[in-house]
Amino acid sequence: MSDVDYLQALLVRYPDFPKPGVDFLDIFPLLRDPLAFETLITHFVHHITSHTIPKSVRKKVDVVVGLDARGFLLGPIIALRLGAAFVPVRKKGKLPGACVSVTYEKEYGPDTFEIQKDGVQSGQNVIVVDDLIATGGSAKAAGELVEKQGGIVLEYLFIVEVLGLPRDWHHDKAPIYSIIQYS
Repeated sequence: MSDVDYLQALLVRYPDFPKPGVDFLDIFPLLRDPLAFETLITHFVHHITSHTIPKSVRKKVDVVVGLDARGFLLGPIIALRLGAAFVPVRKKGKLPGACVSVTYEKEYGPDTFEIQKDGVQSGQNVIVVDDLIATGGSAKAAGELVEKQGGIVLEYLFIVEVLGLPRDWHHDKAPIYSIIQYS
């Protein structure tokens, strides 16, 4: 069984959550199983070191940005393995100090993301990580926050990519990598 098949088999689907018509894929079973969690992190790190970094000019990742909230579960571990910093992107009003913000559309309505003003330095190579991409609104917002600070997004990483939903974002500047595609 491949890593992808193994991880996909552990995901749990909850129909009509958090509202009717939405299929929620729960990643928490991956985190409850130490072997699955290790497989997940190792898969991401291998992808970054074998595909993402070789394509970058500076041949390194400086910062891993994790999105509120499940990106916080993956980002710090990936950053540690890469010898990079971890920087959270949070919902408005959750970070202390001076912040940069961006408002974006989610499938459930508008929201605002923030990053601390000194979180990413100009010219730093950044990986953005979250559990799932659906419409791409939150990933796009995170990329805009990184760019506002002069950072360079190398890639967007997700455990799951939901296919077939309309996206107003075409991630021209950096590719998307997802382990599991779900339709």
